[in-house]
Amino acid sequence: MSAIRHFIGLEMFEPAVLRHMISRAAELKRVPKTYPDALAGKTLAMIFETPSTRTRISFDVAMYKLGGRSITLSPGELQLGRGESIGDTARVLSRYVDAILLRTTNHDSLLQLVQHAGVPIINGLTDRTHPCQLMADVLTFEEHRGAIAGRRIAWLGDGNNMAATWIQAAAQFDFSLRLACTNAYPPDGEILDWALARGADVDVTENVRDAVRGADCVVTDTWISMSDDAGKQKIEALRPYQVNEEVMADAAPDAVFLHCLPAKRGLEVTEAVIEGAHSLVFDEAENRLHAQEAILLWCLAGDS
Repeated sequence: MSAIRHFIGLEMFEPAVLRHMISRAAELKRVPKTYPDALAGKTLAMIFETPSTRTRISFDVAMYKLGGRSITLSPGELQLGRGESIGDTARVLSRYVDAILLRTTNHDSLLQLVQHAGVPIINGLTDRTHPCQLMADVLTFEEHRGAIAGRRIAWLGDGNNMAATWIQAAAQFDFSLRLACTNAYPPDGEILDWALARGADVDVTENVRDAVRGADCVVTDTWISMSDDAGKQKIEALRPYQVNEEVMADAAPDAVFLHCLPAKRGLEVTEAVIEGAHSLVFDEAENRLHAQEAILLWCLAGDS
């Protein structure tokens, strides 16, 4: 890892570093004003190629709570919209701000930003992974059910960027992961191979009941992501992977339900589940704020 503290993917870190950030996030939630001036005078530039509610607002508020500020930019507000390279954009922004967050549909764009930037880069979501969300997910599970290590998590549906990030997390946080995905939309094979090579307990099946049986947590995501134009054919292929009351009945009695939102009720999850007793989705959304504070402290304040 370079001296600059980038937050690009869970695979970059020693597990102890990720564990430290989760603990810091929990502390910031318990005692919100612990580090009010830690980022005083620092600025985070946030570039959003796709719309965002939780990532944009949680990072914006997190910078404010830590004494810093943020600037939100779309490609149309930068020369990127007129053909300037992302490398040149990285070099220019690095002269003005203390860190850059990018939310993009192309993971290679993020890597180009890292290559040319002189300041920390944060992965605000790419088509490959979404590590900021996963930090909030682990925080949410642990505040309600205790340590995630040794527990069993079930992922249902699209083998998308969130599925890939859960696979990385299984290796880093030492839990069992069972993914129920159709062969038409499998999880990232390279990331799966990486996790298995590290000894992670991860398995992929097409059978929902095999994945969910006895699970401590059931997770899903929207079937049609922002960069996804697959449409009706994909929805029909994923319909057997809907999280509904029958599916939750196969999980452990105290299993929790997570969804990073936005949710399309009636597709990947039913109204009864997302509004039911198992659901923690709004605690999960809140925890984006606390997780983002911890990530910013690690990237910008040398927290360790």
